[in-house]
Formats: sequence, structure tokens, C-alpha cells
Amino acid sequence: MNKTIAIIGCGWLGLPLAKKFIENGYTVNGSTTSTDKLPSLSAAGIQPFLISLSETQITGDINLFLSNADVLIINVPPKLRGENKENYVQKMKLIRTALQSSSVKKVIFVSSTSVYGAIDGEVTEKTTPQPSTESGKQLLECEQLFQNEFGFETIVVRFGGLIGPNRNPVTMLSKKKNLKNGNAPINLIHLNDCIRILFKSVHEGWAPELFNAVFPYHPSKQEYYTLQAQKLDLPLPEYDNDTAVKGKQIQSYTLTNVKKFEFTTTL
Repeated sequence: MNKTIAIIGCGWLGLPLAKKFIENGYTVNGSTTSTDKLPSLSAAGIQPFLISLSETQITGDINLFLSNADVLIINVPPKLRGENKENYVQKMKLIRTALQSSSVKKVIFVSSTSVYGAIDGEVTEKTTPQPSTESGKQLLECEQLFQNEFGFETIVVRFGGLIGPNRNPVTMLSKKKNLKNGNAPINLIHLNDCIRILFKSVHEGWAPELFNAVFPYHPSKQEYYTLQAQKLDLPLPEYDNDTAVKGKQIQSYTLTNVKKFEFTTTL
């Protein structure tokens, strides 16, 4: 049966993810907040929708966007940096309300390992989150918002730091001095593996679950970003000598041990 997948947020991750579904025979409704991007979505075979979320309303035809959709993938990160901060939870509540009158039976909520906060040591899905940032706090609340809804099933995927084409944290760290937490381990995941995880969760019909999604390679930040800067011929980032923070090492236990998922793209 040809399933319809609705993807809110067809950007750096959502667009190639949509293409992956289309290549495998799925119909994809994809949203963007930019009129200029509608032609590129259409050219990729995506049914394009102009939809914008605010704390008070959804602008655009959300009902048509969700019509006949079997699965909704929510790929909209919180905007909580800078001056224009938002109430991300309120935006997600509007989506949840729209879902209640839709055909969607499964929601995949893209979250972040930031919900664990400043925990030291090994972290698995059984670790109790202790978010220390506003972003982490709101993401955790939104996870629970969808998980506690009985009108549909919810899969939560907590991605580590995203890395891939035109996206490498070292480009922002280069030249900086006295960086903190240089001895803390990295917790990253490549775009290719993000796409494979989200695709498999739909294509293989995974049951409601919560997954950490981090590549199993955890050198220190100082070691890793120094090497990355050297590879890209960038000025090296400089870390202070503070060794007090051990940092968290996130394990994708459920993915690798229960789902037998194998990460394929190295960092």
C-alpha cells in the first residue's frame, strides 16, 4: 500500500529524508515556511505546502497537509537563541490539536539529546533526563505531549549533534580560544544515519519507542575538533585546561541492541 508521509520542516534534514521516502514509493507532503522553496520541493516530487507555526496559530492549510497522511514526521527545532525566543510547546500543542481530526496514526518526533542536560557519564534511554537549557526543557515537555496522546502512536528520536554536508561544528569553533569542556566526549550523528533511522522507523513499522541516536564514537571534543580543523585546513580551536567536567557519553542502546541498527557513516 502506498503510504503518505507528511514532513513538517523540509530543510537540511527534512528534504533529503523526503527524497528517500519518494525513492521507495511513498507519497510525501512536505512543508516549508518560504514561498521561494516551494518550486524546489515540487521538483523533488514532494507535494509542497506553505505552512508556518506560531505560538497562537498555524498559517497555511494544515488540514489539507495532513489529509490522507498515515505518518507525520515533526522536524521543527525550537528557536530559543537570540532575541526572538518562542514558546515551542505552544506550537507543538497546535500541531497536536490538528492531528486529532486527521488520518495520522503515527507521529515521529525529532528531539535532541539536550534533554539529558549536564549529566556526567554514560547515558542510555533509561537515564532520567535533567534538561538544563530552555531548549532541552521544552523539547522534553513536547516529547511527553505527544507520547501521552492516545489518538496516535509516537516514536521519539533523540539525535545527537548533527553533522554532514555544509554542517560541521568545527567551522564555528575555529579560531576560538579558551573553549570549555574540552575533555568531554562528542555525541554526534551524520545526516545519512539520521535519514536511515527515520526511514526505517516508518518502513519497518517500528512500535512506539524512544531512541537515542548517536554515532558510537566518543573522542574528546578537543581531540575531535582539532583533527577536524586540521582536515579542513582551518585555524585550530583552543581549549582551556579545565578537567573538572567529564561530560556525558550517550549510548544508542535501543537502536543497536533491540533494533539491531548499524551506523554506517563515520564522523
